Amino acid sequence: MVDHNTIGLSTYQEITSQTTAWEEAIQLISSLTPDLQTLWHEGNYENVVFTGCGSTYYLSLAGMSLWQESLRSPAKAVPAGDLYLYPQATYGTSPEVSTLMVAISRSGTTSETIAAVEHFKRERQGDVIVITNYGDTPLAELGDILVSIPAGQEESVAQTRSFASMYVAVTALIVALAGEGTSVAALTRLPETGQRLISNCEPLAHKLGADLSYDRFYFLGSGPRYGLACEGNLKMKEMTLTHSEPFHFLEFRHGPMSMVNEQAVIVGLVSEENREHELQVLNEMAELGGTILTLGEKGPDIPFHSQLPSNIRNVLYLPALQLMAYHRSLAKGLNPDRPNNLSAVVELDLA
Repeated sequence: MVDHNTIGLSTYQEITSQTTAWEEAIQLISSLTPDLQTLWHEGNYENVVFTGCGSTYYLSLAGMSLWQESLRSPAKAVPAGDLYLYPQATYGTSPEVSTLMVAISRSGTTSETIAAVEHFKRERQGDVIVITNYGDTPLAELGDILVSIPAGQEESVAQTRSFASMYVAVTALIVALAGEGTSVAALTRLPETGQRLISNCEPLAHKLGADLSYDRFYFLGSGPRYGLACEGNLKMKEMTLTHSEPFHFLEFRHGPMSMVNEQAVIVGLVSEENREHELQVLNEMAELGGTILTLGEKGPDIPFHSQLPSNIRNVLYLPALQLMAYHRSLAKGLNPDRPNNLSAVVELDLA
Protein backbone atom coordinates (compact mmCIF):
# COMPACT_ATOMS: atom_id res chain seq x y z
CA MET A 1 0.00 0.00 0.00
CA VAL A 2 1.25 3.47 -0.90
CA ASP A 3 2.08 5.81 1.95
CA HIS A 4 0.21 8.95 0.93
CA ASN A 5 1.71 10.84 3.89
CA THR A 6 5.02 11.16 2.09
CA ILE A 7 6.01 11.66 -1.55
CA GLY A 8 3.30 12.70 -3.98
CA LEU A 9 0.84 13.73 -1.29
CA SER A 10 -0.33 16.89 -3.07
CA THR A 11 -1.07 15.10 -6.35
CA TYR A 12 -2.96 12.32 -4.60
CA GLN A 13 -5.08 14.75 -2.60
CA GLU A 14 -5.78 16.85 -5.67
CA ILE A 15 -6.95 13.84 -7.66
CA THR A 16 -9.13 12.40 -4.92
CA SER A 17 -10.69 15.73 -3.91
CA GLN A 18 -11.45 16.97 -7.39
CA THR A 19 -15.22 16.49 -7.23
CA THR A 20 -15.45 19.41 -4.81
CA ALA A 21 -14.04 21.58 -7.60
CA TRP A 22 -16.50 20.03 -10.08
CA GLU A 23 -19.34 21.11 -7.80
CA GLU A 24 -18.02 24.66 -7.57
CA ALA A 25 -17.69 24.85 -11.37
CA ILE A 26 -21.30 23.71 -11.86
CA GLN A 27 -22.61 26.22 -9.33
CA LEU A 28 -20.59 29.02 -10.86
CA ILE A 29 -21.83 28.38 -14.39
CA SER A 30 -25.39 28.21 -13.04
CA SER A 31 -24.99 31.69 -11.54
CA LEU A 32 -23.47 33.02 -14.78
CA THR A 33 -26.00 31.40 -17.13
CA PRO A 34 -28.08 34.57 -17.80
CA ASP A 35 -24.95 36.55 -18.72
CA LEU A 36 -23.58 33.71 -20.85
CA GLN A 37 -26.86 33.29 -22.72
CA THR A 38 -27.09 37.04 -23.36
CA LEU A 39 -23.53 37.12 -24.69
CA TRP A 40 -24.16 34.14 -26.95
CA HIS A 41 -27.49 35.28 -28.37
CA GLU A 42 -26.45 38.90 -28.92
CA GLY A 43 -22.98 38.18 -30.25
CA ASN A 44 -24.00 36.68 -33.61
CA TYR A 45 -20.63 34.90 -33.67
CA GLU A 46 -19.49 33.32 -36.89
CA ASN A 47 -16.45 31.74 -35.24
CA VAL A 48 -15.81 30.14 -31.86
CA VAL A 49 -12.19 29.55 -30.85
CA PHE A 50 -11.03 27.57 -27.82
CA THR A 51 -7.44 28.11 -26.79
CA GLY A 52 -4.93 27.17 -24.11
CA CYS A 53 -1.47 25.65 -23.70
CA GLY A 54 -0.47 22.10 -22.79
CA SER A 55 -3.27 20.52 -20.76
CA THR A 56 -5.63 23.40 -21.48
CA TYR A 57 -5.04 23.04 -25.22
CA TYR A 58 -6.17 19.42 -24.85
CA LEU A 59 -9.11 20.70 -22.83
CA SER A 60 -9.82 23.03 -25.75
CA LEU A 61 -9.88 20.07 -28.15
CA ALA A 62 -12.37 18.26 -25.94
CA GLY A 63 -14.47 21.38 -25.44
CA MET A 64 -14.49 22.27 -29.13
CA SER A 65 -15.78 18.84 -30.10
CA LEU A 66 -18.46 18.86 -27.42
CA TRP A 67 -19.47 22.40 -28.45
CA GLN A 68 -20.01 21.39 -32.07
CA GLU A 69 -21.82 18.19 -31.13
CA SER A 70 -24.19 19.89 -28.66
CA LEU A 71 -24.72 23.34 -30.17
CA ARG A 72 -24.35 22.48 -33.87
CA SER A 73 -22.16 25.57 -34.15
CA PRO A 74 -18.71 25.53 -35.80
CA ALA A 75 -15.77 25.81 -33.42
CA LYS A 76 -12.04 25.20 -33.49
CA ALA A 77 -9.30 24.60 -30.96
CA VAL A 78 -5.92 26.26 -31.46
CA PRO A 79 -2.84 26.34 -29.19
CA ALA A 80 -2.41 29.84 -27.79
CA GLY A 81 1.15 29.93 -29.10
CA ASP A 82 -0.13 29.50 -32.66
CA LEU A 83 -2.81 32.15 -32.13
CA TYR A 84 -0.02 34.52 -31.10
CA LEU A 85 2.38 33.60 -33.91
CA TYR A 86 -0.10 32.94 -36.75
CA PRO A 87 -3.38 34.73 -35.94
CA GLN A 88 -4.49 35.02 -39.57
CA ALA A 89 -4.40 31.25 -39.92
CA THR A 90 -7.28 31.14 -37.43
CA TYR A 91 -9.20 34.38 -37.84
CA GLY A 92 -8.76 35.10 -41.54
CA THR A 93 -8.51 38.66 -42.78
CA SER A 94 -12.07 39.99 -42.57
CA PRO A 95 -12.59 42.37 -39.61
CA GLU A 96 -16.37 42.01 -40.00
CA VAL A 97 -16.35 38.41 -38.78
CA SER A 98 -17.33 38.23 -35.11
CA THR A 99 -15.57 35.60 -33.01
CA LEU A 100 -16.13 34.26 -29.52
CA MET A 101 -12.91 33.17 -27.79
CA VAL A 102 -12.87 30.75 -24.86
CA ALA A 103 -9.43 31.17 -23.26
CA ILE A 104 -8.46 28.55 -20.68
CA SER A 105 -5.54 28.70 -18.23
CA ARG A 106 -5.11 27.16 -14.79
CA SER A 107 -2.88 29.98 -13.53
CA GLY A 108 -4.21 32.90 -15.56
CA THR A 109 -0.59 33.94 -16.15
CA THR A 110 0.44 31.74 -19.10
CA SER A 111 2.37 34.05 -21.44
CA GLU A 112 1.18 32.72 -24.80
CA THR A 113 -2.48 32.73 -23.74
CA ILE A 114 -2.31 36.30 -22.44
CA ALA A 115 -0.54 37.46 -25.61
CA ALA A 116 -3.09 35.71 -27.85
CA VAL A 117 -6.05 37.25 -25.99
CA GLU A 118 -4.46 40.71 -25.96
CA HIS A 119 -3.95 40.55 -29.74
CA PHE A 120 -7.51 39.29 -30.18
CA LYS A 121 -8.93 42.22 -28.23
CA ARG A 122 -6.71 44.80 -29.97
CA GLU A 123 -8.07 43.64 -33.30
CA ARG A 124 -11.66 43.87 -31.97
CA GLN A 125 -12.35 40.33 -33.12
CA GLY A 126 -15.11 39.69 -30.59
CA ASP A 127 -15.71 38.69 -26.98
CA VAL A 128 -13.72 36.55 -24.56
CA ILE A 129 -14.79 34.04 -21.93
CA VAL A 130 -11.89 33.28 -19.58
CA ILE A 131 -11.89 30.01 -17.62
CA THR A 132 -9.26 29.73 -14.89
CA ASN A 133 -8.62 28.67 -11.31
CA TYR A 134 -7.15 32.02 -10.29
CA GLY A 135 -9.37 35.08 -10.60
CA ASP A 136 -6.96 37.92 -9.76
CA THR A 137 -4.63 37.53 -12.74
CA PRO A 138 -3.75 39.31 -16.00
CA LEU A 139 -5.77 36.85 -18.10
CA ALA A 140 -8.81 37.12 -15.83
CA GLU A 141 -8.86 40.87 -16.37
CA LEU A 142 -9.16 40.36 -20.14
CA GLY A 143 -12.39 38.35 -19.99
CA ASP A 144 -15.76 39.80 -20.89
CA ILE A 145 -17.06 36.98 -18.71
CA LEU A 146 -14.81 35.40 -16.09
CA VAL A 147 -15.25 31.83 -14.88
CA SER A 148 -12.89 31.47 -11.92
CA ILE A 149 -12.88 28.17 -9.96
CA PRO A 150 -10.69 28.56 -6.85
CA ALA A 151 -11.52 25.03 -5.62
CA GLY A 152 -9.50 23.70 -8.55
CA GLN A 153 -6.24 25.34 -7.43
CA GLU A 154 -3.25 23.03 -6.99
CA GLU A 155 0.20 22.80 -5.46
CA SER A 156 1.37 20.16 -7.93
CA VAL A 157 2.86 20.94 -11.31
CA ALA A 158 0.83 18.45 -13.36
CA GLN A 159 -2.80 19.45 -13.77
CA THR A 160 -5.39 17.05 -12.37
CA ARG A 161 -8.03 18.72 -10.19
CA SER A 162 -7.64 22.00 -12.06
CA PHE A 163 -8.07 20.39 -15.48
CA ALA A 164 -11.16 18.47 -14.39
CA SER A 165 -12.73 21.54 -12.78
CA MET A 166 -12.25 23.66 -15.90
CA TYR A 167 -13.50 20.83 -18.14
CA VAL A 168 -16.66 20.55 -16.04
CA ALA A 169 -17.07 24.33 -16.39
CA VAL A 170 -16.81 24.04 -20.19
CA THR A 171 -19.33 21.18 -20.14
CA ALA A 172 -21.76 23.14 -17.98
CA LEU A 173 -21.28 26.23 -20.18
CA ILE A 174 -22.22 24.26 -23.30
CA VAL A 175 -25.23 22.68 -21.58
CA ALA A 176 -26.39 26.12 -20.40
CA LEU A 177 -26.18 27.59 -23.90
CA ALA A 178 -27.91 24.57 -25.43
CA GLY A 179 -30.77 24.99 -22.96
CA GLU A 180 -31.06 21.24 -22.36
CA GLY A 181 -33.17 21.02 -19.22
CA THR A 182 -32.49 17.32 -18.60
CA SER A 183 -28.72 17.78 -18.80
CA VAL A 184 -28.77 20.92 -16.65
CA ALA A 185 -30.58 19.05 -13.89
CA ALA A 186 -28.32 16.01 -14.24
CA LEU A 187 -25.17 18.08 -13.74
CA THR A 188 -25.88 18.27 -10.01
CA ARG A 189 -25.47 14.47 -9.77
CA LEU A 190 -22.03 14.52 -11.40
CA PRO A 191 -19.84 15.18 -8.29
CA GLU A 192 -21.39 12.36 -6.24
CA THR A 193 -21.00 9.95 -9.15
CA GLY A 194 -17.39 11.03 -9.61
CA GLN A 195 -16.49 10.52 -5.96
CA ARG A 196 -17.86 6.99 -6.00
CA LEU A 197 -15.96 6.27 -9.20
CA ILE A 198 -12.65 7.51 -7.75
CA SER A 199 -12.92 5.01 -4.90
CA ASN A 200 -13.93 2.15 -7.17
CA CYS A 201 -11.35 2.67 -9.92
CA GLU A 202 -8.20 3.12 -7.83
CA PRO A 203 -7.30 -0.57 -7.30
CA LEU A 204 -7.20 -1.31 -11.05
CA ALA A 205 -5.51 2.02 -11.85
CA HIS A 206 -2.88 1.19 -9.22
CA LYS A 207 -2.35 -2.35 -10.53
CA LEU A 208 -1.79 -1.30 -14.15
CA GLY A 209 0.09 1.89 -13.40
CA ALA A 210 2.56 0.31 -10.97
CA ASP A 211 3.35 -2.66 -13.25
CA LEU A 212 6.75 -1.73 -14.66
CA SER A 213 6.75 -4.63 -17.11
CA TYR A 214 4.83 -2.26 -19.39
CA ASP A 215 6.92 0.32 -21.23
CA ARG A 216 4.38 2.11 -23.46
CA PHE A 217 0.83 3.39 -23.14
CA TYR A 218 -1.62 4.36 -25.89
CA PHE A 219 -4.77 6.33 -25.11
CA LEU A 220 -7.63 5.99 -27.61
CA GLY A 221 -10.61 8.34 -27.71
CA SER A 222 -12.76 9.75 -30.50
CA GLY A 223 -15.04 12.76 -30.84
CA PRO A 224 -15.32 14.68 -27.55
CA ARG A 225 -13.09 12.08 -25.89
CA TYR A 226 -10.02 12.58 -28.08
CA GLY A 227 -8.88 15.67 -26.13
CA LEU A 228 -9.25 13.65 -22.92
CA ALA A 229 -7.14 10.86 -24.41
CA CYS A 230 -4.50 13.51 -25.15
CA GLU A 231 -4.64 14.65 -21.54
CA GLY A 232 -4.30 11.08 -20.23
CA ASN A 233 -1.25 10.70 -22.46
CA LEU A 234 0.24 13.94 -21.13
CA LYS A 235 -0.22 12.89 -17.49
CA MET A 236 1.62 9.63 -18.23
CA LYS A 237 4.48 11.55 -19.88
CA GLU A 238 4.74 14.26 -17.23
CA MET A 239 4.47 12.17 -14.09
CA THR A 240 6.16 8.94 -15.18
CA LEU A 241 8.54 9.71 -18.09
CA THR A 242 6.94 6.80 -19.96
CA HIS A 243 6.42 6.58 -23.72
CA SER A 244 2.76 7.38 -24.35
CA GLU A 245 0.68 8.62 -27.26
CA PRO A 246 -2.98 9.50 -27.94
CA PHE A 247 -4.94 8.46 -31.03
CA HIS A 248 -8.46 8.42 -32.40
CA PHE A 249 -9.79 4.85 -32.27
CA LEU A 250 -9.97 4.06 -35.96
CA GLU A 251 -6.73 5.92 -36.71
CA PHE A 252 -4.79 3.56 -34.47
CA ARG A 253 -4.95 0.87 -37.14
CA HIS A 254 -3.23 3.13 -39.67
CA GLY A 255 0.36 2.62 -38.58
CA PRO A 256 0.55 3.05 -34.77
CA MET A 257 -0.65 -0.51 -34.13
CA SER A 258 2.79 -1.64 -35.32
CA MET A 259 4.08 -0.61 -31.86
CA VAL A 260 1.73 -2.95 -29.98
CA ASN A 261 3.33 -5.87 -28.14
CA GLU A 262 3.27 -7.54 -24.71
CA GLN A 263 4.77 -4.42 -23.11
CA ALA A 264 1.99 -2.13 -24.40
CA VAL A 265 -1.13 -0.96 -22.56
CA ILE A 266 -3.95 0.35 -24.75
CA VAL A 267 -6.46 2.47 -22.83
CA GLY A 268 -9.84 2.85 -24.52
CA LEU A 269 -12.19 5.71 -23.66
CA VAL A 270 -15.22 3.82 -24.92
CA SER A 271 -18.44 5.57 -25.94
CA GLU A 272 -21.93 4.13 -25.96
CA GLU A 273 -22.84 5.34 -29.45
CA ASN A 274 -19.78 3.84 -31.19
CA ARG A 275 -18.99 1.06 -28.76
CA GLU A 276 -19.01 -1.72 -31.37
CA HIS A 277 -16.39 -0.05 -33.60
CA GLU A 278 -14.19 0.96 -30.68
CA LEU A 279 -14.22 -2.47 -29.03
CA GLN A 280 -13.32 -4.07 -32.35
CA VAL A 281 -10.14 -1.98 -32.46
CA LEU A 282 -9.29 -2.94 -28.88
CA ASN A 283 -9.93 -6.64 -29.52
CA GLU A 284 -7.52 -6.52 -32.46
CA MET A 285 -4.86 -4.94 -30.25
CA ALA A 286 -5.37 -7.65 -27.64
CA GLU A 287 -4.73 -10.27 -30.33
CA LEU A 288 -1.40 -8.55 -30.98
CA GLY A 289 -0.42 -9.03 -27.35
CA GLY A 290 -1.41 -5.66 -25.90
CA THR A 291 -3.01 -5.27 -22.48
CA ILE A 292 -6.37 -3.52 -22.74
CA LEU A 293 -8.02 -1.17 -20.23
CA THR A 294 -11.50 0.07 -21.07
CA LEU A 295 -13.46 2.89 -19.44
CA GLY A 296 -17.07 3.76 -20.15
CA GLU A 297 -20.66 3.85 -18.98
CA LYS A 298 -21.56 0.15 -18.96
CA GLY A 299 -19.56 -3.06 -19.39
CA PRO A 300 -15.89 -1.94 -19.50
CA ASP A 301 -13.13 -2.67 -17.01
CA ILE A 302 -13.88 0.61 -15.23
CA PRO A 303 -17.63 1.22 -15.53
CA PHE A 304 -19.27 4.52 -14.61
CA HIS A 305 -22.86 3.34 -14.06
CA SER A 306 -23.70 7.04 -13.91
CA GLN A 307 -27.06 7.03 -15.72
CA LEU A 308 -26.13 10.56 -16.81
CA PRO A 309 -26.54 11.98 -20.33
CA SER A 310 -23.53 11.25 -22.52
CA ASN A 311 -22.78 14.95 -23.08
CA ILE A 312 -22.05 15.62 -19.40
CA ARG A 313 -20.32 12.47 -18.15
CA ASN A 314 -17.04 12.68 -20.10
CA VAL A 315 -15.16 14.06 -17.07
CA LEU A 316 -15.61 10.61 -15.51
CA TYR A 317 -12.87 9.26 -17.76
CA LEU A 318 -10.24 11.43 -16.06
CA PRO A 319 -9.74 10.16 -12.48
CA ALA A 320 -8.61 6.65 -13.45
CA LEU A 321 -6.13 8.03 -15.99
CA GLN A 322 -4.73 10.44 -13.42
CA LEU A 323 -4.46 7.75 -10.73
CA MET A 324 -2.74 5.36 -13.11
CA ALA A 325 -0.06 7.95 -13.85
CA TYR A 326 0.25 8.81 -10.15
CA HIS A 327 0.85 5.20 -9.09
CA ARG A 328 3.30 4.58 -11.93
CA SER A 329 5.28 7.65 -10.91
CA LEU A 330 5.66 6.28 -7.38
CA ALA A 331 6.54 2.81 -8.67
CA LYS A 332 9.37 4.34 -10.71
CA GLY A 333 10.70 6.25 -7.72
CA LEU A 334 9.65 9.63 -9.10
CA ASN A 335 7.80 12.51 -7.45
CA PRO A 336 4.44 13.12 -9.16
CA ASP A 337 4.20 16.51 -7.44
CA ARG A 338 7.32 17.74 -9.24
CA PRO A 339 7.69 16.25 -12.74
CA ASN A 340 11.07 16.35 -14.45
CA ASN A 341 12.05 19.64 -16.17
CA LEU A 342 8.62 21.24 -15.63
CA SER A 343 7.22 24.23 -13.77
CA ALA A 344 3.61 24.97 -12.92
CA VAL A 345 3.49 28.10 -15.12
CA VAL A 346 5.26 28.92 -18.38
CA GLU A 347 6.06 32.62 -18.46
CA LEU A 348 7.97 33.94 -21.49
CA ASP A 349 9.21 37.30 -22.72
CA LEU A 350 7.16 37.66 -25.89
CA ALA A 351 7.80 41.38 -26.38
